Amino acid sequence: MTSARLAVDIGGTFTDFVLDIDGVQHSRKILTTPRAPEEAVLAGTRLVLGDAGITHADLSLIIHGTTLATNAIIERKGAKTALLVTKGFRDSVEMAYENRFEQYDIFMDRPPPLVPRHLRLPLPERMDARGNIIEPLDEAALAALVPTLHAENITSVAIGFLHSYANAAHEERAGALLRQLAPDLSITLSSAVSPEMREYERWSTACANAYVQPVIDRYLDKLDKTLRDEGFRAPMFLMTSAGGLTTVELARRFPIRLVESGPAGGAILATRLATQYDLDRIVSFDMGGTTAKICLIDDGQPHFSRTFEVARQYRFLKGSGIPIRIPVVEMVEIGAGGGSIASVDSMSRIHVGPQSAGSEPGPACYGRGGADATVTDADVTIGRLRPDRFAGGRMRLDVDAAERALSDSIGDRLGLDAFRAALGVVEVVEENMANAARVHAVECGKELSERAMIAFGGAAPLHAARLAEKLDIDRVIVPTGAGVGSAVGFLLAPIAYEIARSHHATLNERFDPAPLNALREQMRAEAEAVIRPAAPSATLTETWTADMRYCGQGHELSISVPSDTIEPQDWPRFAALFATQYEAQFGRTIPQLDVEVLSWSLRLSTPHSPMPAIQSEKAPAAAAPTEHVAVADPATGQSVDIALYERKHLTAGVVLDGPALIVEDETTTLVTAAFGATINALGHIVMTRKTA
Repeated sequence: MTSARLAVDIGGTFTDFVLDIDGVQHSRKILTTPRAPEEAVLAGTRLVLGDAGITHADLSLIIHGTTLATNAIIERKGAKTALLVTKGFRDSVEMAYENRFEQYDIFMDRPPPLVPRHLRLPLPERMDARGNIIEPLDEAALAALVPTLHAENITSVAIGFLHSYANAAHEERAGALLRQLAPDLSITLSSAVSPEMREYERWSTACANAYVQPVIDRYLDKLDKTLRDEGFRAPMFLMTSAGGLTTVELARRFPIRLVESGPAGGAILATRLATQYDLDRIVSFDMGGTTAKICLIDDGQPHFSRTFEVARQYRFLKGSGIPIRIPVVEMVEIGAGGGSIASVDSMSRIHVGPQSAGSEPGPACYGRGGADATVTDADVTIGRLRPDRFAGGRMRLDVDAAERALSDSIGDRLGLDAFRAALGVVEVVEENMANAARVHAVECGKELSERAMIAFGGAAPLHAARLAEKLDIDRVIVPTGAGVGSAVGFLLAPIAYEIARSHHATLNERFDPAPLNALREQMRAEAEAVIRPAAPSATLTETWTADMRYCGQGHELSISVPSDTIEPQDWPRFAALFATQYEAQFGRTIPQLDVEVLSWSLRLSTPHSPMPAIQSEKAPAAAAPTEHVAVADPATGQSVDIALYERKHLTAGVVLDGPALIVEDETTTLVTAAFGATINALGHIVMTRKTA
């Protein structure tokens, strides 16, 4: 029986489609329709199904990732939301960490809370940190707030009570009562969306979930009905920020878990390729139309985190955004996509991003009314992008418009022609990405120079070789389908669910594992109940982490721990695992201090789908270029004629010498003069630095 699976990734500029039919893939990219994202989904789906010669009814599975939740928060276009909060703590989400994320900026601006103060409504109730009731929930006071909610036209409510991670009874009762009194409201409980200690992060996450829940619910409901009307009968799964698939029902309940779904798909692709190539350490480079994402992958696993910031006031500065406590693949994201807008500041410096031209109007060269200079305009001006081959020739780029935009935005202010302005934009964006990668590696206690790079996304192969030069990386892999890499990653992702619970334990002679083992059994049962309906017979893999710190410290490290039952004598082993990672991150340990665990996290997932083995390489062969084209040499700034190849005509074993361009429908790969390239048995482009 034929298996046809469709992956759809909505990005800020393009929506990507990958259709897999028994291992044979068809792909498409079309411009995103931000005001009605489902329109691009339907249009692209019709195109890719037509390419394959099948109908909607032939699909067996649809996997979807979307930026809708992220965009709703960034653009402040979510639902009007209220927060019911423990009396005396209504300002916690505004006080935040009570620190300055930018020490010396006197004009520093904090992101305003998603819920303004007059809609943060206090209620008499109180739990202590162990979950004991100090003050019962005042149900009459709750009922008295309902007219206020209606008068303020509230459509979504977050409920955040103190210490509800230890005892959720008050939140659950308040939620049940509110559903009876105001059944039209969407309700989010902080104890359900983020059942961990630290009320600021928990309430911030609950507010964000409540803020986007009606938006995502309407979108998914409309998309599902439209797909059914088109003839789709296949089940649909959503990609989560942690790199797993979840059901539509769970996505509607916890839409905040979708905020980084696209980048997570790319990380899954890079992880699987690292395993396929037997590479222990890689850096994945994903550059699309709006942002670039860099992720470190070690021993076949990306780094995971349970903290994330969205809508940063200072895009790259930690602490300047709204904290979200959700499972997420850890990566650095910068405003360096193809549509990122270039400008000149008051000190005559070129800046790129974080603002993006998006898909409406898009870069100037798209011919859709855009007037700002972007990275894509610079790439086409210096010859890296061929105007007649973009998107397989279906979308011709306007070189004159690109040059005008570069002259108006950059050149006229700096006394440069359009070509020199474009060189400056490209150099700045590549140095920005290299610097972000260096900083991210240092923060993680990792090195970059001995890693291989896996590049994907519509713009990444254009800049990967030059980025590798800056980072002293000697090997770059551009897989097949790189231009739609995140969507390809969706098809490789397991069905997974991650759950976390706060439970304090000190690792010393008094360590008692009995309550911890009971909690872990409860967590596994809860996670399995989510996954089993979608994978009733699959063998499930469980991965446990513990958030540990030295007693008295303010922040923790997430440590991988064994999944078997914990015994009383296991505490020295757990402490040793923490010491090893602490020393790797900070270069030392702290003697004679106990280690404490604050939270435990379980990731339960189905097995990964198998990847094809890399067969023995073919004998080296040469290929004739389609033509020679003028492209700027980044080392000299001069245009040189280089060979251009069509990727579809390059067979396994072909060896190319840089500089060269390799074009395909969804992306273009630049092989710089410092690299040579080989097409391996899988059809991947493998660029290797030339030896002196």
